[in-house]
Amino acid sequence: MADTKDLSMILDAKIPVVAIESPDETQVLSLLLRFAMQRHLSFYEWSATRGLRLAGFGSQPDAELNASDPPELLAHIARTPGPALYALCDFHPYLKDEPLHIRYLKDIAQDYEKLQNTIVLISHELKIPPEIGRMTAGFSLSMPTDDELMSLVRSQAKEWSSQHAGRRVKTDQATLDKLISNLRGVSHADARILIRHAIFSDGAVTESDIPEINRLKFDLLDTEGVLHFEYDTEVFGNVAGLHNLKRWLSLRRRAFIENTADKPRGLLLLGVQGGGKSLAAKSIAGFWGLPLLRLDFGTLYNKFFGETERNLRNSLKQAELMAPCALWMDEIEKGLATGNSDNATSKRVLGTLLTWMAEQKKAVFVVATSNDITALPPELIRKGRLDEVFFVDLPDHETRMEIFRIHLSKRDMNSLDFDLGMLADTADGFTGAEIEQAVVSARYLSSSQDQPTTVDDLVAALNRTYPLSVLRAESIHGLRTWAEGRTVPA
Repeated sequence: MADTKDLSMILDAKIPVVAIESPDETQVLSLLLRFAMQRHLSFYEWSATRGLRLAGFGSQPDAELNASDPPELLAHIARTPGPALYALCDFHPYLKDEPLHIRYLKDIAQDYEKLQNTIVLISHELKIPPEIGRMTAGFSLSMPTDDELMSLVRSQAKEWSSQHAGRRVKTDQATLDKLISNLRGVSHADARILIRHAIFSDGAVTESDIPEINRLKFDLLDTEGVLHFEYDTEVFGNVAGLHNLKRWLSLRRRAFIENTADKPRGLLLLGVQGGGKSLAAKSIAGFWGLPLLRLDFGTLYNKFFGETERNLRNSLKQAELMAPCALWMDEIEKGLATGNSDNATSKRVLGTLLTWMAEQKKAVFVVATSNDITALPPELIRKGRLDEVFFVDLPDHETRMEIFRIHLSKRDMNSLDFDLGMLADTADGFTGAEIEQAVVSARYLSSSQDQPTTVDDLVAALNRTYPLSVLRAESIHGLRTWAEGRTVPA
């Protein structure tokens, strides 16, 4: 109803050109047909494949027009008095460096008082030429409300039931609420596709459907390779230590899931390389039951002026459409180091990101990780943009024992067969990633000898390794010194 009212206001204002960006072409055409019937207007649709036809009545294309010839189409509109509404579908390629097409559109717009013809451009993406910009109004189709999404679920469930001898679709209210929450931000057409995928596979909407729905939803939202969907989230059972972080997240889980006014915004995980920051980021998404998106700064930057900032804005918009979700910015200092060697691109990227972090209202929880706090601008980590800065230190003795237990169990080895205390002593100064690689190395050695892995194999693997705390002792000491009293121990 809101779309109908807003679009009617624009069309009634007698603006000669209306640009509608939407992936849901069918929904847009339905709204335009409804408006045309209410105002007793002739309504025509055009596409390169079907030509020009009277909309809504299944008539054949106009025999006098070449279906694939935009100049002839525009000439026809320019010489045919209305009042009429013309919906041009996927006309955006014909606006790029095409002076004849742009001139025709300008003529039609300037002759509006005489012709009374309104042109509606419909496409997933439209860049209006400046020559007709002042005579064009933009309109965006709103996303379906929760009530509309529920109506779509009921209609698809009814259709499945009619095809299966009246059997009812199985679900529960909690799962249904989660499904509706994860369908927000997609068009009516895309929501229908996702709902059908959940229902028609097995006649049930279950908790196991939600991750797949999130993956398909992400695929439907064109991200141009900058934002990545992380399929493998973790659980905190596979993360040793980090007790303060786990407690902090437990206290805020409900506020974020329910999207309260004071919902948590995000956090920064600062620490030693290999200390478990990436694993913790994945576990946050798993713990809160959220899809995890990773912003790839490597593909964000583009050599063309302004494209990098556009990539970032599009990525942040996609993250909002995926809400509720966790947005992981790995090694954020590498993407936001503000130098003078990139024509100030990184400064503009920083400005765009800071504004979004301060003003965005969607349920997007930012998890930033960093190895070098000195490379980050101070305005990034102030309160209001991120809630807290946690320091992920080298694991202590108890945490190292737990890390050994986790990685031995993952490889079907009984941790009770190993002296975990002695292994933890030997691995003093090792990160979690280095301990895991020592376990892997020991297994390679024992497998080559067709022998079970022993404590001696693990000790030998550890003794063959120089950990990062030795190789980079000075920088790690400086990082730990800086973090003391400035950050919250994770």
